[in-house]
Amino acid sequence: MDPKTRPLRRRQEPSAGAPFAHRLLHALRIVSQALFFGLFVFLLLRTRYSGQDVIGPVETFFHFDPLLGLSALIASRALLAVFLWAFVPVVLTFVLGRYVCGWACPLGAVLQFFSFLFKKTRWLVPRHAGARLLHLKYAILVATLAASVLTLDLAGLLDPLSLLTRSLVIAVLPAFVLATDATLSILPSVGLASLRQSLGPSFENLTINGTFHQGLLVGLLFLGVVLLNLSRERYFCRYLCPAGALFGLLGRWSLVKVRVDKEKCTECRVCALHCQTQAAPFPNDEWRPGECVYCYSCSVRCPTAAITFPVSVAPAKPRQVDAAGRRWILSGALGLAAVPLFRISTSGRAPEKLIRPPGALPEPRFLAACVKCGECMKACPTNGLQPALTQAGPEGLWTPVLVPRIGYCEYFCSLCTQVCPTGALQELTVKEKTEVVIGSAWVKKDRCIPYALGRSCTVCEEQCPTRPKAIRMVETELMMPDGTWDAQRVPVVDLEVCIGCGICETKCPVEDDPAIYCTSLGESRAQDPAR
Repeated sequence: MDPKTRPLRRRQEPSAGAPFAHRLLHALRIVSQALFFGLFVFLLLRTRYSGQDVIGPVETFFHFDPLLGLSALIASRALLAVFLWAFVPVVLTFVLGRYVCGWACPLGAVLQFFSFLFKKTRWLVPRHAGARLLHLKYAILVATLAASVLTLDLAGLLDPLSLLTRSLVIAVLPAFVLATDATLSILPSVGLASLRQSLGPSFENLTINGTFHQGLLVGLLFLGVVLLNLSRERYFCRYLCPAGALFGLLGRWSLVKVRVDKEKCTECRVCALHCQTQAAPFPNDEWRPGECVYCYSCSVRCPTAAITFPVSVAPAKPRQVDAAGRRWILSGALGLAAVPLFRISTSGRAPEKLIRPPGALPEPRFLAACVKCGECMKACPTNGLQPALTQAGPEGLWTPVLVPRIGYCEYFCSLCTQVCPTGALQELTVKEKTEVVIGSAWVKKDRCIPYALGRSCTVCEEQCPTRPKAIRMVETELMMPDGTWDAQRVPVVDLEVCIGCGICETKCPVEDDPAIYCTSLGESRAQDPAR
């Protein structure tokens, strides 16, 4: 049979005839992905209280993300010096191509791993795909940057680092802890109680301090991103990732090219079939350098070793993704139109309950800088920081908010301010943090035990960490439930001293509806002191 007309072979394993150098690079790429993902997880697990006041530079990965740096620059009108590190992958991509996406991106490694599993189980069968959806990620990028012009920062919603961190912190790690605990709880019943006691705390200390309200929602969204790989390999990377689109634009002028030797090529199209990001290495005039992540999957599967990666300063003239002209304009217009739509909705907003972490910028600037990564929530030792759902409107989705009923703001702790990658939370020392007012406490007299029942209760005063105490017990005459009058010591809040840490609400013995609650009233970050 003519080799150029034989049926398409769905080759899954690397070809034995592939050049050794290409097989080595293919293997090194897998090792690189594993190492970068391992480093990412290592830093994430270190984002926790370990008994020290300083947590270290655990947010380093974010400072190499040019999308977050660019969107923060546009939205907040400020250049953070830490994002100068983002020029490293920018220069590498401009010179070598999208190696960052194929070799270093932690989310890319996760999606590639699941794509590999799905192909091994035959749940994903590689097939040729049209280029119709490739422009979608470029449209998302343009819309995101256009919205940033009007200070609406949406980059954190789909940025791969923010998406992966948020998913691991809010959903995956808590689920892992619960599943591990449930598994370990079986050990005592089979005579392994000592193993249960030794392993249990280790897993808990390595991961998180609690659970989160939106764990199910965030977990389902992350599961959806993973399951999209059942349709196409690295579906998110191909069609949805705005950071990949930015790298794709930079990688169009890379020095490393992909070429197919026409003399060796049998036109089997196995290379195009197994291309992870639909870069179309065959034929030469259809190769898309902006899509190629240099995974070397095409080369190692080529049965005739026809694919090479020459280095040339001559600009390539391949077919590119159609993302210009009217599509650019439409994408930008949609991004600008999204700004008022995100801000006109007041449904579910509760500004008085919007207690931001210490060090937070004034609300408009905070929203322009926060990338919704969840690092601060991971660092919080009391689990009090939770992802917002409706409290701050659509623009504030997944931004951190203190929920005192779950956990309070630890008085001698500033870890959340140390791990914020964009400066939405300004870094504070412990001493500086103790002087920051994030809200104020208020007593519900109809719920308070001394007021309503005439019984002694001093929990809120005892727990108050400020010096002098913001909550003091004051003796006053009260009408008892039987109609008589008696002197009782009742809690009174000194708003000049209260910092709104929320420990009084957390520890209040009236658990169903605490007799004392905290609001953001009086926060020191408020532009209007009377707020």
